[in-house]
Formats: sequence, structure tokens, C-alpha cells
Amino acid sequence: MNLATEVRPGANRYAVGQNILQDLPQYLEPFGKVAVVTGTISYQIFSDYYKKDLEYPVFRYNGSASREDAQRIADEIGEADVILAIGGGRVLDTGKMVAEVMNIDAIMVPTLISNCAPFTPIVAVYHPDRTFREMGYMKKAPYLTLVDYDFLLATPKDYFVAGIGDTVAKWYEIKGITEQLPADEKTAYIRLGIASAKVILDILLEDSIQGIKDLENKQITPAFGRVADAIVGLAGETGGFAAAYGRSAGAHAVHDGLSYLESTHDQLHGNKVAYGILVQLAHTNEIDEIKKLQEFYQATGLPTKLSQLNVTATDADSLKPCTDHAACAEETFNMIDADITAEQVYQAIQVVESL
Repeated sequence: MNLATEVRPGANRYAVGQNILQDLPQYLEPFGKVAVVTGTISYQIFSDYYKKDLEYPVFRYNGSASREDAQRIADEIGEADVILAIGGGRVLDTGKMVAEVMNIDAIMVPTLISNCAPFTPIVAVYHPDRTFREMGYMKKAPYLTLVDYDFLLATPKDYFVAGIGDTVAKWYEIKGITEQLPADEKTAYIRLGIASAKVILDILLEDSIQGIKDLENKQITPAFGRVADAIVGLAGETGGFAAAYGRSAGAHAVHDGLSYLESTHDQLHGNKVAYGILVQLAHTNEIDEIKKLQEFYQATGLPTKLSQLNVTATDADSLKPCTDHAACAEETFNMIDADITAEQVYQAIQVVESL
């Protein structure tokens, strides 16, 4: 059994709309014992909006999104029927891992719009020191994902922008992987994944600027809703349909490599992925595409240079932890180029830095 190759679109239920968090008690009715997994800041943001006490035990993660922390929380919980995970991507991934350890369901309540963690059965697993470890494939997708537009208008702009960057990668990574795939190997679901990634890109290129303005003005509009759903829900569909062909390639490999530079640990996931897209395109010599994306990045606030990710030393030795990991056999840059080397990743970075 290989969960990475199965078609797994996402959450069992995706509930989206205005003020739907007020229906949370009804969504929890089928479950007896509820355990909340959250973070200190995440839970405060939720409590300020929800304004009612949750009469369930609350367990806080340590910020790492590691298997070790998930096991610790599961041991502390002991018994429960469902995990109610409230927070950003790392909190929600931790909640999914806790539910996996305990073999129970998980309900996802995102506190911000920044990635597809609330929707997918996949988690980004880190070591306790917050360096990237692996992609984890859960046996169960979330039982329910609750996307409350009113609540999510509180998303900080930089997280929203990072979510856009993370989601733009869906197109460039699946395109980079599948354009080398013979037509007869492009199954119906791979083709659906490609099509969904293109729809996502079109939505983001068309609606992101307006969506950012709407977020700043605290207005729920069709553009804001489309961008939010593209980031949280549709992004997970691409990998769900196309499986390994639609999840991760050069952009995410560069992100994972950047996690080995301590100066990037406080940088948002989507920003590092967005930079990784440019590196992937530089490696495949798609310079015109980089220049088009640079205009979009500058308009939205996504990074085009390593200095914007708090990386000031760009010589080969300083970037070696990043480039070595991005090109290693366990990473996904090799889905773009099976012979990728650390030196080639470094050279691609230099191209991006020079533009």
C-alpha cells in the first residue's frame, strides 16, 4: 500500500461561508469526547471571535509540527473521539498527526488563509528543531474543514500573500513534472489535476490583487472568496487528483532546503515556496516566465530575492545546506530533473538573484 500514489482529493466535508463557526456545536454533536489541539496565539484569535467558551480540554503544540510533539499530545489526551484542531498550518498538521496516532477523526478550523493544510490528508513533518523532515501521508483526511469567511478576514496580510505564493506553485510544479510525461501515462486523474492547477493559477492571477485589497478593507467579496477557496481547498485537489504528480517538485524542494538555513525559520512557508518556483524555472531555463511572475510577485508582495527571506549570504558555502537538501535523492526536485545536483540548484539561485 502506498498512500502517496492514491487519489485522495481532501476533506470528507468542506463547509464554507459567512459566520459558519457559530454552528460549531452542531458539527461536534456526533462526537462524545472532544480534544482541542491549538497554539497560544491561534486559540486567542479564535476565542476573540467565537466569544463562547469551549468546554473541552485544550492541548497546545510546541510550534514544531513534529511527530514527537504529536505523540506527546496524544499521550496527554489519552482518550478522545475527535481532535478539534484550531490554528495555522503547523497546528493543523499537528492535529492531523495526533488524530492519526489515536486513530480518530479530526476537524480543522483554520485561523488564517495561508495554505491547504486544513483540507488535505498530507502533513509537512518537521524535526523538533524545525528543520524539514518529510511529507507525511495520513490514513484519513480531515472529517470536516470549517472555512468561515468572516473569521478569516482577520488573516494577517503577509500570511494571505504567502498562501497565494504557496498555491501558485501548484501550476508550475505539476506542469514541470507532467510535461515530460508521455501522453499515454497521463491518466484521467493526472489530467484532472493539471486542469485544476491551471484553474487555480487563473483565479490567483485574476483575483489576488483585489482579494488582498478586500482583506485589508475587511470586505467579503467574490474575489476574496475565490482566492480563499483556491488556497485552502482547491490547492489540495491538485495533489489529491494527480497524487505524486501534483504535489511537490522543485519549488517545495527549495523550500525544504531553505529550512536548513536557520535565518529562514521565521519566514512563512508560502514565501519560501514562491521563491522556490523562481529557482525551479531558472533551472529549466524559463526566464521569460520568471520575469512575468516577478511582476505579479512585486504587485502582491511575494519575495523575488533571498534577502527578502532573511538570507544575506548567497555564496556557495553559505547556501550549501539548502542546495544539498534540495537536490538530495529524497527530495522532489528530481521529479523535474532526475539528475539534479546541488551545484545546479546553486546556479539556478544565482540566476534568480541576478534578474
